[in-house]
Order: sequence, then C-alpha cells, then structure tokens
Amino acid sequence: MTVFTYSQARQRFSLLLDRAREEGKVMVRRKDGSLFSICPEKETRSPLDVPGIDTKATTSDVIRAVRESRSRES
Repeated sequence: MTVFTYSQARQRFSLLLDRAREEGKVMVRRKDGSLFSICPEKETRSPLDVPGIDTKATTSDVIRAVRESRSRES
C-alpha cells in the first residue's frame, strides 16, 4: 500500500488515483499525523443498461405486436 504526504497528494493527484485503482487503496498522511485512505468505488451497472437499436418500428407497431402476442397466449 502506498502512502503519500498531503503535499505529494496535491501535486500528483492523478498518479494517486491511478495508484489507488491499481492497488485498491492508497493512504494520505497530513503533517499532524492524521491518515486518510482513498480507494476506488466499484462501478455498478444495471443488466438492463444495453445500447439501443435503430428500427423503423413505430409505437403503434410495438403495441400491435404486444397485443397479438398476448392474444395468442390466451
């Protein structure tokens, strides 16, 4: 685990973030001795977050298709 001083963290913040991503956690120590940790957050994505597709289907076409599929199930 890497420890940065407060001054180093300010001067090399981009490096600090890169190191946190690689190592999972970095520490920043102030002059008074207090210690802080910086760690990356895990990205959470919805399984429904998918790219759309372009079609020529209109809203009416979609509604008609849904109604037809429901009538076949009955």
